[in-house]
Amino acid sequence: MPESSERIITFSQAVNEALAEEMRREKTVFIIGEDVAEAGTPFKVLSGLVEEFGTERVLDSPISESGFTGIGVGAAMTGMRPVVDIMFGDFMTITMDQIVNQAAKIHYMSGGKLKVPMVVRTNLGASRRSGAQHSQSLHVWLSHIPGLKVVLPSTPYDAKGLLKTAIRDDNPVVIFEDKMMFQDKGNVPEDDYAIPFGVADIKKEGTDITLIGTSSMVQIALEAADLLAEKDISAEVIDPRTVMPLDKKTLIESAIKTSRVIVIDEGYDSYGVTAEIASVIAEGAFYHLEAPVKRIGAMDVPIPFSPVLEDLTVPNAGMVVEMAKTLCAAA
Repeated sequence: MPESSERIITFSQAVNEALAEEMRREKTVFIIGEDVAEAGTPFKVLSGLVEEFGTERVLDSPISESGFTGIGVGAAMTGMRPVVDIMFGDFMTITMDQIVNQAAKIHYMSGGKLKVPMVVRTNLGASRRSGAQHSQSLHVWLSHIPGLKVVLPSTPYDAKGLLKTAIRDDNPVVIFEDKMMFQDKGNVPEDDYAIPFGVADIKKEGTDITLIGTSSMVQIALEAADLLAEKDISAEVIDPRTVMPLDKKTLIESAIKTSRVIVIDEGYDSYGVTAEIASVIAEGAFYHLEAPVKRIGAMDVPIPFSPVLEDLTVPNAGMVVEMAKTLCAAA
């Protein structure tokens, strides 16, 4: 990033800027969802967009996720570039037919004659005290479906660059933003830029162990890396940025270099993103590993409303540090 154009802005502002800039650049881009116009969504991420672009391009919808997602699929098939806003990631369950059976398959079923250049913006993450139906991290569900791309930004810089790429893509893309990160701040260039999909980012170089984190778990991994440095353990931190497509090459190369790996993701531990990434590394770096690939995910229980219990269900830096110490000592 050129220093002359850098600014410190929030994750929320980065998303807002990406949407505004792409809507100015391409007249076919529009936003549809619950409370996206005057309310600016419950998290106020879209505040100000309706004032610039009007209610014909920032559309408040009825409370029917399947209905307005279907509108997005149809609009995309006929030349528009909709950004469908799903208020909470938990509500993706209501959109599954439209996204999984329609958006993901139309290009294949039409022999390449039709396409669905649609972005679905939603969120993930617990610890907001929102209860079991508003706190899940369900990104692995969409990652399982051929025809969909799944994006997990972890910084304001990544949030803006990846969203721009998603809007310009001719395929359906689902972006999950951690709802607890909207006020996080970081460097974001004023100049136009886009981040390609399928390219992981090495957030911190290291030699003793690789910590692979997704979304807000990147920050957990970085915090753990700082704590491990105090114990003379050098941790490399990698952010895949997209889980579909997944940059297997970068992950395997890091595993070969450090010989020990922990994968951290806020999705449920069983059958999740951590399992897939661990499998990729176990296959690609097997003869270079000094210890088994370890995983840390959310506890396999509905997310509790109780703050004390909720905090116990999701990964934290302390868990990563203890597991890393064990791995490095065992090897």
